Amino acid sequence: MTQPYVKQDIQNGISTIEFFHPAHNSLPGDILAKLVDAINEAGANDEVKVIILKSGGERTFCAGASFKELININDAETGKVFFSGFANVINAMRKCPKFIIGRIQGKTVGGGVGVASATDYCMASKFASIKLSELNVGIGPFVVGPAVERKLGLTGMSQIAIDADTFYDAEWARQKGLYAEVYDSTEALDEAVQAFAENLCTYNPEAMKEMKKVMWAGTEDWDNLLAERAAISGRLVLSDFTKETLKRFK
Repeated sequence: MTQPYVKQDIQNGISTIEFFHPAHNSLPGDILAKLVDAINEAGANDEVKVIILKSGGERTFCAGASFKELININDAETGKVFFSGFANVINAMRKCPKFIIGRIQGKTVGGGVGVASATDYCMASKFASIKLSELNVGIGPFVVGPAVERKLGLTGMSQIAIDADTFYDAEWARQKGLYAEVYDSTEALDEAVQAFAENLCTYNPEAMKEMKKVMWAGTEDWDNLLAERAAISGRLVLSDFTKETLKRFK
Protein backbone atom coordinates (compact mmCIF):
# COMPACT_ATOMS: atom_id res chain seq x y z
CA MET A 1 0.00 0.00 0.00
CA THR A 2 1.38 3.41 -0.93
CA GLN A 3 2.03 5.76 1.96
CA PRO A 4 0.20 9.12 2.23
CA TYR A 5 2.23 12.10 1.08
CA VAL A 6 2.31 15.75 0.12
CA LYS A 7 5.07 16.66 -2.31
CA GLN A 8 6.08 19.80 -4.14
CA ASP A 9 8.01 20.01 -7.39
CA ILE A 10 9.18 23.36 -8.77
CA GLN A 11 10.18 23.67 -12.41
CA ASN A 12 10.39 26.75 -14.64
CA GLY A 13 8.35 28.91 -12.27
CA ILE A 14 5.61 26.31 -11.78
CA SER A 15 5.12 24.71 -8.35
CA THR A 16 3.20 21.43 -8.62
CA ILE A 17 1.79 20.42 -5.23
CA GLU A 18 0.48 16.86 -5.10
CA PHE A 19 -1.25 15.09 -2.22
CA PHE A 20 -2.18 11.45 -1.86
CA HIS A 21 -3.81 9.06 0.59
CA PRO A 22 -4.56 5.39 -0.18
CA ALA A 23 -8.12 5.76 1.19
CA HIS A 24 -9.44 7.51 -1.94
CA ASN A 25 -7.41 10.62 -1.09
CA SER A 26 -9.45 11.25 2.05
CA LEU A 27 -7.33 13.58 4.11
CA PRO A 28 -6.37 13.19 7.79
CA GLY A 29 -5.19 16.17 9.83
CA ASP A 30 -1.46 15.63 9.33
CA ILE A 31 -1.76 15.58 5.53
CA LEU A 32 -3.96 18.69 5.57
CA ALA A 33 -1.32 20.46 7.70
CA LYS A 34 1.42 19.47 5.25
CA LEU A 35 -0.72 20.79 2.41
CA VAL A 36 -1.02 24.16 4.18
CA ASP A 37 2.78 24.26 4.61
CA ALA A 38 3.39 23.45 0.94
CA ILE A 39 0.96 26.17 -0.23
CA ASN A 40 2.53 28.74 2.11
CA GLU A 41 6.03 27.77 0.96
CA ALA A 42 5.12 28.13 -2.72
CA GLY A 43 3.41 31.44 -2.00
CA ALA A 44 6.55 32.82 -0.35
CA ASN A 45 9.00 31.49 -2.96
CA ASP A 46 10.00 34.20 -5.47
CA GLU A 47 10.91 31.53 -8.02
CA VAL A 48 7.31 30.34 -8.13
CA LYS A 49 4.99 32.22 -10.48
CA VAL A 50 2.02 29.84 -10.48
CA ILE A 51 0.86 26.77 -8.54
CA ILE A 52 -0.78 23.57 -9.82
CA LEU A 53 -2.70 21.65 -7.15
CA LYS A 54 -3.35 17.98 -7.90
CA SER A 55 -3.78 14.62 -6.22
CA GLY A 56 -2.20 11.24 -6.87
CA GLY A 57 -4.12 8.27 -8.19
CA GLU A 58 -6.63 8.13 -11.01
CA ARG A 59 -10.16 7.67 -9.73
CA THR A 60 -10.67 10.23 -6.99
CA PHE A 61 -9.37 13.77 -6.60
CA CYS A 62 -10.31 13.90 -2.91
CA ALA A 63 -12.86 11.97 -0.85
CA GLY A 64 -12.96 14.69 1.82
CA ALA A 65 -12.15 14.27 5.49
CA SER A 66 -10.74 11.07 6.95
CA PHE A 67 -13.59 8.98 8.38
CA LYS A 68 -11.09 7.09 10.51
CA GLU A 69 -10.31 10.30 12.40
CA LEU A 70 -13.91 11.48 12.35
CA ILE A 71 -15.14 8.35 14.12
CA ASN A 72 -12.70 8.89 17.00
CA ILE A 73 -13.76 12.43 17.91
CA ASN A 74 -15.16 12.50 21.45
CA ASP A 75 -15.17 16.16 22.45
CA ALA A 76 -16.08 19.48 20.85
CA GLU A 77 -12.55 20.94 20.92
CA THR A 78 -11.07 17.92 19.12
CA GLY A 79 -13.95 18.19 16.65
CA LYS A 80 -13.21 21.85 15.98
CA VAL A 81 -9.51 21.12 15.42
CA PHE A 82 -10.39 18.27 13.04
CA PHE A 83 -12.75 20.39 10.93
CA SER A 84 -10.28 23.28 10.98
CA GLY A 85 -8.01 21.11 8.80
CA PHE A 86 -9.87 21.93 5.59
CA ALA A 87 -10.50 25.49 6.79
CA ASN A 88 -6.74 26.01 7.08
CA VAL A 89 -6.14 24.69 3.55
CA ILE A 90 -8.86 26.92 2.07
CA ASN A 91 -7.51 29.97 3.91
CA ALA A 92 -3.94 29.22 2.81
CA MET A 93 -5.15 29.02 -0.80
CA ARG A 94 -7.12 32.25 -0.39
CA LYS A 95 -4.17 34.18 1.02
CA CYS A 96 -1.54 32.73 -1.30
CA PRO A 97 -0.33 35.57 -3.59
CA LYS A 98 0.04 33.20 -6.57
CA PHE A 99 -2.71 31.87 -8.82
CA ILE A 100 -3.57 28.25 -7.97
CA ILE A 101 -4.72 26.04 -10.84
CA GLY A 102 -6.80 23.03 -9.79
CA ARG A 103 -6.32 19.77 -11.68
CA ILE A 104 -9.33 17.60 -10.84
CA GLN A 105 -8.94 14.16 -12.44
CA GLY A 106 -11.72 12.26 -10.68
CA LYS A 107 -14.58 12.31 -8.22
CA THR A 108 -14.42 14.81 -5.41
CA VAL A 109 -16.49 14.74 -2.23
CA GLY A 110 -17.09 17.01 0.77
CA GLY A 111 -13.90 18.78 1.75
CA GLY A 112 -12.48 17.96 -1.68
CA VAL A 113 -15.18 20.10 -3.30
CA GLY A 114 -14.09 22.89 -0.96
CA VAL A 115 -10.47 22.56 -2.07
CA ALA A 116 -11.47 22.56 -5.75
CA SER A 117 -13.62 25.63 -5.12
CA ALA A 118 -10.73 27.48 -3.47
CA THR A 119 -8.51 27.20 -6.55
CA ASP A 120 -8.35 30.29 -8.73
CA TYR A 121 -8.83 28.41 -11.99
CA CYS A 122 -10.08 24.85 -12.01
CA MET A 123 -9.73 22.34 -14.84
CA ALA A 124 -11.22 18.86 -14.73
CA SER A 125 -11.70 15.59 -16.54
CA LYS A 126 -15.18 14.36 -17.44
CA PHE A 127 -14.85 11.89 -14.55
CA ALA A 128 -14.68 14.71 -11.99
CA SER A 129 -18.20 14.56 -10.58
CA ILE A 130 -18.83 16.28 -7.24
CA LYS A 131 -20.85 15.53 -4.12
CA LEU A 132 -21.39 17.29 -0.78
CA SER A 133 -22.20 14.28 1.38
CA GLU A 134 -21.89 15.84 4.84
CA LEU A 135 -25.62 15.95 5.57
CA ASN A 136 -25.59 12.16 5.14
CA VAL A 137 -23.64 11.69 8.35
CA GLY A 138 -25.50 14.26 10.41
CA ILE A 139 -23.22 17.23 9.90
CA GLY A 140 -23.21 19.72 7.02
CA PRO A 141 -20.75 21.34 4.61
CA PHE A 142 -20.25 24.24 7.01
CA VAL A 143 -16.50 24.74 6.63
CA VAL A 144 -16.35 24.36 2.84
CA GLY A 145 -19.69 26.10 2.29
CA PRO A 146 -18.32 29.64 1.80
CA ALA A 147 -15.75 28.46 -0.78
CA VAL A 148 -18.31 26.34 -2.65
CA GLU A 149 -20.90 29.12 -2.56
CA ARG A 150 -18.35 31.60 -3.91
CA LYS A 151 -17.98 29.40 -7.03
CA LEU A 152 -21.41 27.80 -7.47
CA GLY A 153 -23.58 30.57 -6.02
CA LEU A 154 -25.95 30.01 -3.12
CA THR A 155 -28.43 28.10 -5.30
CA GLY A 156 -25.88 25.64 -6.64
CA MET A 157 -24.25 25.11 -3.26
CA SER A 158 -27.64 24.61 -1.58
CA GLN A 159 -28.70 22.10 -4.23
CA ILE A 160 -25.74 19.77 -3.78
CA ALA A 161 -25.65 20.27 0.02
CA ILE A 162 -29.29 19.24 0.42
CA ASP A 163 -29.16 16.49 -2.22
CA ALA A 164 -26.35 14.83 -0.28
CA ASP A 165 -26.66 11.38 -1.93
CA THR A 166 -26.13 12.49 -5.51
CA PHE A 167 -22.98 12.94 -7.57
CA TYR A 168 -23.31 15.91 -9.93
CA ASP A 169 -21.35 15.41 -13.13
CA ALA A 170 -18.43 17.50 -14.33
CA GLU A 171 -20.52 19.25 -16.98
CA TRP A 172 -22.97 20.45 -14.30
CA ALA A 173 -20.01 21.76 -12.28
CA ARG A 174 -18.68 23.53 -15.38
CA GLN A 175 -22.02 25.18 -16.12
CA LYS A 176 -22.24 26.39 -12.52
CA GLY A 177 -18.76 27.91 -12.68
CA LEU A 178 -16.65 25.51 -10.60
CA TYR A 179 -14.73 24.13 -13.58
CA ALA A 180 -13.44 26.43 -16.32
CA GLU A 181 -12.90 23.51 -18.71
CA VAL A 182 -13.72 19.79 -18.80
CA TYR A 183 -11.60 17.32 -20.78
CA ASP A 184 -12.35 13.83 -22.14
CA SER A 185 -9.27 12.20 -20.65
CA THR A 186 -6.72 12.69 -17.88
CA GLU A 187 -4.00 12.97 -20.53
CA ALA A 188 -5.81 15.84 -22.25
CA LEU A 189 -6.41 17.47 -18.86
CA ASP A 190 -2.72 17.25 -17.93
CA GLU A 191 -1.61 18.72 -21.25
CA ALA A 192 -4.06 21.60 -20.88
CA VAL A 193 -3.11 22.31 -17.25
CA GLN A 194 0.60 22.37 -18.10
CA ALA A 195 0.11 24.64 -21.13
CA PHE A 196 -2.12 26.97 -19.12
CA ALA A 197 0.40 27.18 -16.26
CA GLU A 198 3.28 27.84 -18.69
CA ASN A 199 1.30 30.65 -20.28
CA LEU A 200 0.56 32.22 -16.87
CA CYS A 201 4.30 32.25 -16.19
CA THR A 202 4.67 34.81 -19.00
CA TYR A 203 2.41 37.30 -17.19
CA ASN A 204 3.53 40.00 -14.78
CA PRO A 205 3.68 38.42 -11.27
CA GLU A 206 2.73 41.74 -9.67
CA ALA A 207 -0.36 42.00 -11.87
CA MET A 208 -1.40 38.45 -10.98
CA LYS A 209 -0.87 39.16 -7.28
CA GLU A 210 -3.08 42.27 -7.46
CA MET A 211 -5.70 40.38 -9.51
CA LYS A 212 -5.83 37.66 -6.87
CA LYS A 213 -6.51 40.26 -4.16
CA VAL A 214 -9.36 41.68 -6.24
CA MET A 215 -10.87 38.26 -6.94
CA TRP A 216 -10.89 37.32 -3.25
CA ALA A 217 -12.18 40.69 -2.02
CA GLY A 218 -14.88 40.31 0.61
CA THR A 219 -13.42 37.14 2.13
CA GLU A 220 -11.19 38.90 4.67
CA ASP A 221 -13.26 37.52 7.57
CA TRP A 222 -12.82 33.88 6.53
CA ASP A 223 -10.21 33.13 9.23
CA ASN A 224 -12.93 33.77 11.82
CA LEU A 225 -15.86 32.56 9.72
CA LEU A 226 -14.36 29.16 8.91
CA ALA A 227 -13.23 28.70 12.54
CA GLU A 228 -16.84 29.33 13.63
CA ARG A 229 -18.07 26.89 11.02
CA ALA A 230 -15.54 24.27 12.19
CA ALA A 231 -16.94 24.64 15.72
CA ILE A 232 -20.48 23.94 14.43
CA SER A 233 -19.33 20.73 12.73
CA GLY A 234 -17.26 19.82 15.79
CA ARG A 235 -20.38 20.08 17.92
CA LEU A 236 -22.64 18.20 15.51
CA VAL A 237 -20.22 15.31 15.11
CA LEU A 238 -20.83 14.51 18.80
CA SER A 239 -24.59 14.18 18.31
CA ASP A 240 -26.24 10.81 18.83
CA PHE A 241 -27.45 10.90 15.24
CA THR A 242 -23.93 11.28 13.84
CA LYS A 243 -22.37 8.79 16.26
CA GLU A 244 -24.94 6.17 15.22
CA THR A 245 -24.45 6.92 11.52
CA LEU A 246 -20.65 6.72 11.76
CA LYS A 247 -20.86 3.24 13.29
CA ARG A 248 -21.83 1.99 9.84
CA PHE A 249 -18.44 3.08 8.54
CA LYS A 250 -16.37 1.24 11.16
